[in-house]
Parts: sequence; structure tokens; C-alpha cells
Amino acid sequence: MPKINSRLKKKYDSDVAKKLAKEFGIKNPMAVAGVKKVVVNAGIADIAKNKELMEATKRDLATITGQIPSVQKARVSIASFNLRKGMPVGLKVTLRGIRMYDFLDKLFSIVLPRLRDFRGVSRGSFDNFGNYTLGFEEHTVFPELDLGKIVKPFGLEITIVINNKNKAESLRMLELMGIPFVKEE
Repeated sequence: MPKINSRLKKKYDSDVAKKLAKEFGIKNPMAVAGVKKVVVNAGIADIAKNKELMEATKRDLATITGQIPSVQKARVSIASFNLRKGMPVGLKVTLRGIRMYDFLDKLFSIVLPRLRDFRGVSRGSFDNFGNYTLGFEEHTVFPELDLGKIVKPFGLEITIVINNKNKAESLRMLELMGIPFVKEE
């Protein structure tokens, strides 16, 4: 069996899964909520026309995630947006396994606390399936980027896909993993 190097994966296996099973009365360890994947999206509609800017954006996203992004193309044409079918409109990275846990660890313990006037992330960003989404106006908050080489800041959307359909269990799992939620008053 391969050695687990991720700090967050070790924490999930040793503490979080056991606490979740006990709190929610889950007997089958496979039924306990866990993170399935993390999807990082960046919209690039205005960047797509400039090849140099597109390559810089791809490079920045690859630096942030540790994985080369795939280009998402428009599925339909929309004349009012000057959008044609097949034009690039976004970049997407899907993280799984150890890379996913390393990215989440960096996000929870380094990136989010670095934000100016940060008081925590919203508890209301769960969808009906228990997945959590948060957005960043600028990607420059990630520490591995060299701010001098950034050509144009872009926004990011990070979706944490969780393998259950229960919002309460998903919320508790993310709390135990260390995501800094807004304090309830």
C-alpha cells in the first residue's frame, strides 16, 4: 500500500471519519461523507482572444493546482455575447487523491486566513447535494504565484464535491477538516 503523504488525508482517516460515523450513527465506514473531488474553474471569455494572455492564465492555474487545466469550449452560440460555438470560455482542473487533499490543506490553512478582513466562509454555499462552492475575485491570493509575473488577475470558483447527499453531514465534515466557517452568533 502506498504511503500517504498528505496531512489532511491522515487527519480525515484518523479523526474526521470516526467522529462523523459516531455523530451521525453510521455503522458502515463506506457510508461516511468524504471528499470525492475538487473542481477549480476560471472563466476566460475576454482572455480567449489573446493567445499570450491565455497561456499565462493556464500557467497560473497550473501553478495553483499542480495540474494542467483543460480548456472548456462554448456549447452553443449566443450572438448578444459575441460567443460562437467552440470558442474557449473557461479553464477547468479536476483534482482527486493526494493532490486534492494537498490543495484543500493549502486552501484551508494558508489561502483563506491570508484574505483581507477574513471572518470565515459562508455556511450557505452548499447545493442540494451537499457539495460546497466558494469563489475568489482574484487568483493572486495563492502563495505560490509570483506577483511580478502575473499578466492579468482572474476569478476562480472552487467546488468541493462530497460523496453524500446530506448538507448537515457535509458541513460537519468540512468543519472537522478545518475549513474556517463564519462563527455563528
